[in-house]
Amino acid sequence: MTIGSSMSSGYCSLDEDLEDCFFTAKTSFFRSAQSKIPAKNVTKTVEEEKPAPPTVQEIKQKIEKYNAKVTNCLLMKLNDDGTYTGFIKVHLKLRRPVTVPAGIRPQSIYDALKEVNLADMTDKRTSFYLPLDAIKQLHISSTTTVSEVIQGLLKKFMVVDNPQKFALFKEMRKDGQVLFQKLPLTEYPLYLRLLAGPDTDVLSFVLKENETGEVEWDAFSIPELQNFLMILDKEEKDKIQQVQRKYEKFKQRLQQTLKAAGGKPG
Repeated sequence: MTIGSSMSSGYCSLDEDLEDCFFTAKTSFFRSAQSKIPAKNVTKTVEEEKPAPPTVQEIKQKIEKYNAKVTNCLLMKLNDDGTYTGFIKVHLKLRRPVTVPAGIRPQSIYDALKEVNLADMTDKRTSFYLPLDAIKQLHISSTTTVSEVIQGLLKKFMVVDNPQKFALFKEMRKDGQVLFQKLPLTEYPLYLRLLAGPDTDVLSFVLKENETGEVEWDAFSIPELQNFLMILDKEEKDKIQQVQRKYEKFKQRLQQTLKAAGGKPG
C-alpha cells in the first residue's frame, strides 16, 4: 500500500439553554452540545446486507465501467489472479491529539522502501493535533482491509496510538443529509469504491475517533491525558465567562426596566 497526500487546513452559543452547555470529562471535547435546530448533517447507523461475492467476469465489467467514469489517471487495474488495485481518498477528521515520537526526522524515501519504523528509534513521546480534514490518497489492493488501511495511515504519520482508538467510516449523501456508517475491520474499501464509482460525492472515506460511548482513560498516554486536562480547564473558564456574561445582561435589563418604571407600582 502506497500513500500520497494533500491537505486543506467550540463552544456552544450564549443563546443556548444552560443545561445544554455544561460539560463533563466524558462528554465535553468528544461531543458538542446538541442544538435545538435539526442538523443538516446527521450520523446514522445504516444496515446493509452483504452482496454475494462477484465473479472475475463481473469484476472486470465493473472495473471497465468504473474506469470509463474516471476523469484523472487514478484508474483501477485487474490482475491475472482476479485481484485488482486502485486508489481511495481518506479524509482525516480527528478532534483529539495523536501521540507521535518526539524529535524524529520526517520519513525519507529510503525509510519507506526499507520499511524502517522511525517510531522504534526513541521512547520519547509527544502529542499534537493533525490538520483538520487532511486528505490522504492510498493505493491499495482489493484484498486490503479496513484494519490495514487504518494501520497504514497511522504509520504514515508515525502515530503510535493503539489503532483500536480509530475507525474508518464511509460517508454518503442522501436526501440532503450526510450519513456516516462505521466499517467493520474486515471490510474491503476498494470494493466499496468500485461499487460506488469514482465520484466522492456519492461515497467517501473518513478516519475518525472510534467512539464507543464510555471513555477508556487507561488507553491514553500521559501527554494525551495532560492535553485533555488543559482542554477541560479552558472549557471550564470559557463556560464560566459565558454564564457570567449571560446573567450580567439579565441584570442590566432588569435594572433598565426598574429605572424606566421610576419606582411606580405595577
